[in-house]
Amino acid sequence: MKRRTAREKAFQALFQINNNDINTDEAIQHVVEDAAVDEFLHQLVHGVIDHRDELDEWISDNLDNWSFNRLPKVEKTVLRMAAYEFKYNDDVPGQVAINEAVELAKIFGEEDSGKFVNGVLSKMI
Repeated sequence: MKRRTAREKAFQALFQINNNDINTDEAIQHVVEDAAVDEFLHQLVHGVIDHRDELDEWISDNLDNWSFNRLPKVEKTVLRMAAYEFKYNDDVPGQVAINEAVELAKIFGEEDSGKFVNGVLSKMI
């Protein structure tokens, strides 16, 4: 599985976890269906869940004129994933994590989601 696809699937799993009463592995199985679970996908989903409070605080510290609790769910999920990659995945350059997050925000978010995510992540890096 390509990393871009793994990120999309990770986003979908994390979005399910954050909005429904579903456990992590069950959410991952829903998004991969019958395919094998990619290691990067598994690491990303579990890493974001394991470090969620820390990531949320870091994101919150870098928001201008926004409170973390007011963020739309799509942007919150995308920012958590990119923040996790910044902090815990040394083999992904920061600019790559930003570009991938912006693309996810454009796919799953509103019209200006990509710009918003880019601004927050650029400040964080």
